Amino acid sequence: MDRLEIIGGSPLQGEVKVEGAKNAALPILFSSILTSKGCRFDQVPNLLDIDATIKLLTHLGVQVSFDKQTGQVDLCAEDINTLEAPYDLVRKMRASVLALGPLVARFGKAKVSLPGGCAIGARPIQFHLEGLKKLGAQIELEEGYVLAKSKKLIGDRIKLDFPSVGATENLMMAASLAQGETLIENAAREPEIVDLANTLIKMGSEIKGQGTENISIQGKQELLGCHHQVMGDRIEAATYLTAAFMTQGKVKVTGVSESDLKEVLHKFTQAGATINCDQNSIELITNSRPQSCDITTEPFPGFPTDMQAQFMALMSLAEGVSWITENIFENRFMHVPELNRLGAQIEVQGHRAKVTGVKKLKAAPLMATDLRASACLVLGGLSAEGKTTVSRVYHLDRGYDQIEVKLQNLGAQIQRVKSS
Repeated sequence: MDRLEIIGGSPLQGEVKVEGAKNAALPILFSSILTSKGCRFDQVPNLLDIDATIKLLTHLGVQVSFDKQTGQVDLCAEDINTLEAPYDLVRKMRASVLALGPLVARFGKAKVSLPGGCAIGARPIQFHLEGLKKLGAQIELEEGYVLAKSKKLIGDRIKLDFPSVGATENLMMAASLAQGETLIENAAREPEIVDLANTLIKMGSEIKGQGTENISIQGKQELLGCHHQVMGDRIEAATYLTAAFMTQGKVKVTGVSESDLKEVLHKFTQAGATINCDQNSIELITNSRPQSCDITTEPFPGFPTDMQAQFMALMSLAEGVSWITENIFENRFMHVPELNRLGAQIEVQGHRAKVTGVKKLKAAPLMATDLRASACLVLGGLSAEGKTTVSRVYHLDRGYDQIEVKLQNLGAQIQRVKSS
């Protein structure tokens, strides 16, 4: 397995452009199932999760062409030849369940394996299934598969018990081909939801309220092809800004909107950094140790769970004590023992972590456990004294395209060592 070797201590300086957002690109790619017409999506990131999605779509019969240099993906789902998403193609990526809504909406039937992904919690899909039942789908669980069928989905009022991003996306896609109007209450409000809605609108769907807790979808008999550019990755952007903060540097990220990261930027400012924003860029400047501040992960517009690990790494260097509260996933503190190997002082107490800041971290061999944990360990290595090795970086490759190259361009001493 590949590993990253990092010699810490270099302040990061410069500018970096973020890729398209993984969490937006995945549902957008699955939306191509909804139409027999061709779709073109730009700024699709070159990631393992994208590769897994393309393999699944190809298995279903979607014609896919992906130019990894330009990020352009062309898809045509005119000739779907199977309605089954098998375990071997689904087990590594949770987002594969997003095939369920489009398949049953357009073809009246789907068989999708229960999904896998990062080991950061149970993340049950009952919100997806209950919502599809409200639209008239018959749902059965059989030998690890979800079996869904319906002669025709009928629009209805769906109130989610929790503003699940994945369920909101699945139901928005399914409702786009349902008969009549669907109202999703307590819907997820994340920017990636808005990006999917904008894609569906270009395909001919009538959607209102995206970005709010109530989304209405007027179903259509059929949808058209479309051309859409995936939004910039706000989590990637915030990760590079955190790297600048932890190394007391100055970094500008481009291709991302300030409005997508308001709570994270607020916490950066509270911790002592200077933030400058333009229409399509964010710059972080600091030359001092961060000040402690608390965070609580919440659905958007709250602090994103996907930035919890990175912010914890930052707070491990802060002056004072911080409390990190994780309200989204129950197993998302698996990076704590690894950060403590760098000399951090972090104590987990249930779904909260007490972080007592230290002046310096010291290098150690580390092992990644999931995607965002991988990023936080890289951040720790960038600020630690000595040479840090991060193993199992395939987790990192699920969500960051050539992170070591981008960090090198900012002045980091980091290299990927290929496994023999």
